[in-house]
Amino acid sequence: MSNEKFILGGVEINRGVNITINLDLPKLYNTPTQLPVRVIRGKKDGPVVFISAAIHGDELNGIEIIRRLRKLNILKRLKGTLVLVPIVNVYGIMTLSRYLPDRRDLNRSFPGNNKGSLASRVAKIFFNEIVTKCDLGIDLHTASIHKSNLPQIRTNIDNEYTFRLAKSFGAPVVLHSELRDGSLRSVAQEEGVPILLYEAGEALRFDEGCIRIGVHGIVNVLRENNMLPKVLSKKTKKTPIITKTSQWVRSTESGMLRTIKALGDTVKKDEVIAYIDEPLDDESFEIKSPFDGVIIGKSEIPLVQAGDAVFHIGKFRNLEIAEDKIEYFNEDAMESSEFHELNDEDIIE
Repeated sequence: MSNEKFILGGVEINRGVNITINLDLPKLYNTPTQLPVRVIRGKKDGPVVFISAAIHGDELNGIEIIRRLRKLNILKRLKGTLVLVPIVNVYGIMTLSRYLPDRRDLNRSFPGNNKGSLASRVAKIFFNEIVTKCDLGIDLHTASIHKSNLPQIRTNIDNEYTFRLAKSFGAPVVLHSELRDGSLRSVAQEEGVPILLYEAGEALRFDEGCIRIGVHGIVNVLRENNMLPKVLSKKTKKTPIITKTSQWVRSTESGMLRTIKALGDTVKKDEVIAYIDEPLDDESFEIKSPFDGVIIGKSEIPLVQAGDAVFHIGKFRNLEIAEDKIEYFNEDAMESSEFHELNDEDIIE
């Protein structure tokens, strides 16, 4: 996409400009409501990439990821344009809700309609003003309420370009994800704008490891996309766990959930991963893994009904390699700082 001229909200933004633009949204009753967008244009031509967060108003990690990202000095070397949208669902975040006031899911409302529901109108504004003007998007999410996710990239791994970017991100897991009707990723792909979806942590909570992996990951993708200078790595980087198959394991009974496995743990087929207990009964019911793999998501609430999703397992056969990779990515995230000042000698011009 040409980077010669970039217009957002009727404002033409020249190269080398760093500016916040507020896009008008439908009023909240009689209160004016706006969508804040930060546009960072490099002095040199390059791709246009958007980073979005809080499409669900209770998913907060992405907001902090974008806040830290925009403070990085390395962005002074940016080639192209970065469009940062830390809070897409400005209505939901006011009430710490996943949904909009009309109880609709914004991520099932794309591409939207100017004469439709509130969710549809917001989706239309975001899609027309942001998505259609970009070459690539990175959409930041957490798990839904009372669940948590291991840091992971979800994308179409059959697409060579997105698969390469997904691996460069540096999350422990890359999961092939099918498109869902009305989702941002689905409609953007139809428009020719590929999207990486970063899932990490849980709703209404900050998770430092997830945030650091997110900040590093975005920078890694911008480097891989030739928008930031690459660096000489001091250690050999490992490829993430890549899986095309995952499954939510559901509770077979109602009662109290007693988990014995955590996020990132490897599990073997038929291995017990949790028990369901009744408060006044000595009997326990086992929950077993359906295949060899890695736990990439789990329930965080101990009260369950029969049929509730309790563990999300990504299928992976070589458990020893998987365990080694999970440990590597977790240690790398906590040991390094996202505010590391790059020395000139570290940069490959």
